[in-house]
Amino acid sequence: MASNQTRGILDVVRACDNYSPQNSSHSSGAESKYAFKVNGSDALLGYITQSTVERVQWSDSWSIDHNEQSVTLITPATATTEDRSMAVEKTLKENRQLATVSLLQNWRNETFPVYGPEGHVILNIERCASALFGIVTYGVQLICYVRHEEGPRLWIGKRSPRKQTYPDMLDTTAAGGLGSGILPFDALISEAYEEASLPEATVRAKAKPMSELTYFHMRGSTAGGESGLFQPEVEYTYAMELNKDFVPRPRDSEVESFQLFTIDEALHSLKEGEFKPNSAIVIVEFLIQQGILTRESEPDYDMILTHLHRKLEFPVLIQPSR
Repeated sequence: MASNQTRGILDVVRACDNYSPQNSSHSSGAESKYAFKVNGSDALLGYITQSTVERVQWSDSWSIDHNEQSVTLITPATATTEDRSMAVEKTLKENRQLATVSLLQNWRNETFPVYGPEGHVILNIERCASALFGIVTYGVQLICYVRHEEGPRLWIGKRSPRKQTYPDMLDTTAAGGLGSGILPFDALISEAYEEASLPEATVRAKAKPMSELTYFHMRGSTAGGESGLFQPEVEYTYAMELNKDFVPRPRDSEVESFQLFTIDEALHSLKEGEFKPNSAIVIVEFLIQQGILTRESEPDYDMILTHLHRKLEFPVLIQPSR
């Protein structure tokens, strides 16, 4: 990838945190956006692209205001979280049958929470539809490493070519979305076992939180489904040192293989754009935590931190990482 050969770490993090509502100059291919809201609240819950608004068949449960560029879910004042969730699900299933949006064909039967300003769940939404509404989604990522005299070596996963999203790209050791009602560390334990055969006892004893990364991503063609969808996210990141004789092994079809990378090899792959975007920034965070990437060694250090810890304009709930 010749165009990526001169990329620096700042370019790597900008490839993930690649959209700014206040300044679209760092965005690529951005289109008009509609605010996603629920009646009875002024909270901005997400962004929906204009093309999505035009393609989706909206029922009477929705109010579409083209002048204000807003899409509002209309439910009774006494509506519960379940009532709102069911209203959204009904619309999504109808549009899945109509095949109005290709992303809905990746139905997961798993929901993501949408939080309100007070930290309560306003509604739950089918995972595959989260990017259609541009809601904040949450995930966990684990990078395992082995200590060597010349520095840590990282266990890097390669995603299956059959994955719906980012096939064949490099990944962290284990990662996954944070579904409704699941705590970050519980999700980490599950993903570490399913993707890398890491025993629960080992994860509980050795996995250490790094930080919560926040960014605003606009999906490209490798993400699967429609491009240009808004995807603000929070990632709970962890690092875990493994013994030299332990080798992560895939247990499911999502990971094709694991390989031990030196720091130089990881940096090369980062700059070549070989990592899934939100996995790339976890590698960057690991380098910061290990004291490999510092303000003294990296002239763009402060800007890199800004992109790793974006302030999102939507309600965000940060839970304890352990």
